[in-house]
Amino acid sequence: MTHATDATDAGGAGDAPRATGAPGRGRTAVLTGLGTFVPPRVVTNEELSRTMDTSDEWIRTRTGITRRHWADPGTATGDLAVAAGERALKSAGSAEIDLVVLATTTPDHPCPATAPEVASRLGLRDVAAYDVAAVCSGFVYGLASAAGAIAAGIAERVLVIGAETYSTILNPEDRTTSVIFGDGAGAVVLRAGDPTEPGALLGYDLGSDGSLKDLIIVPGGGSRQRSAAAGSPEPDPADAYFTMQGKSVFRHAVTRMAASSQAMLDRAGWAADSVDWFVGHQANVRILHAVADQLGMARQRTVVNLDRVGNTSAASIPLALADAVAGGQVTPGDRVLMSAFGGGVTWGSTALVWPDVTAY
Repeated sequence: MTHATDATDAGGAGDAPRATGAPGRGRTAVLTGLGTFVPPRVVTNEELSRTMDTSDEWIRTRTGITRRHWADPGTATGDLAVAAGERALKSAGSAEIDLVVLATTTPDHPCPATAPEVASRLGLRDVAAYDVAAVCSGFVYGLASAAGAIAAGIAERVLVIGAETYSTILNPEDRTTSVIFGDGAGAVVLRAGDPTEPGALLGYDLGSDGSLKDLIIVPGGGSRQRSAAAGSPEPDPADAYFTMQGKSVFRHAVTRMAASSQAMLDRAGWAADSVDWFVGHQANVRILHAVADQLGMARQRTVVNLDRVGNTSAASIPLALADAVAGGQVTPGDRVLMSAFGGGVTWGSTALVWPDVTAY
């Protein structure tokens, strides 16, 4: 069951934004900066076809992907997050940050979280910082978490980053996953503001169903494996890699993203045909089009950049936003609906009227 929440419901009385940090009805998260980074190495479908049983045509017809970026050896998720974070701060025109939220499935270490080191490397000393693990829904979950901190008066300005190095957890012998995923990072700066101004996040719809956890999973490496009873079979080396049940994921992704998007539209008071751009998690172009069809939106209103970067999990929505802004698709005043589905399984949606923001 999904649960829609309004960003203006988290505070107490009061109609004006408060600079003091006290919660109030008018205190809402407003997007004020956007930055992205992808590693320079480009991996084409043709390159993958030389090392595994696949082809450019097979990949393109099933996913819409033609190439992706993979990090070079020695480059970790934190490195990409720092680069995207720097650009988002430049876009926002200020390095004043109270909280860093990093959405990732591929942290630098199992312990500690990657966000505190990212904050330190960005020169953000003594700020709160933590990771969010919601896989491909991570960026939307991160936005909701950050907005909650703003509404509660915990933070005035929050840096939300989605960053992944999926190339580090892909099984090179599994063509069903290795051809899909890419590495990258995207970040936004949120500030406390008024719910009526451009850039204000208009609410959230979040949900999960843990009974479907095996649809998208890295089986090994956690306490479930490490706590195995004496005499249990030796761990399979393949358990260290990402696995996905593609057909089931496709079906659940379409159903959940469509329902969550509709719940968010209802919360915002928008009709589907009034949305200028649907920015969905960039997993598969057929999923994006199927969600648009279910919502009654024109497919040409769907932002697509997965053909150039692949599925970058938590980084995909900010990367798609930045490409759409840079390409002149998304412009100030446009109504933008965002939605994602990921492992857990998790899903989430949010919406905003696009502000006058330059993407870096």
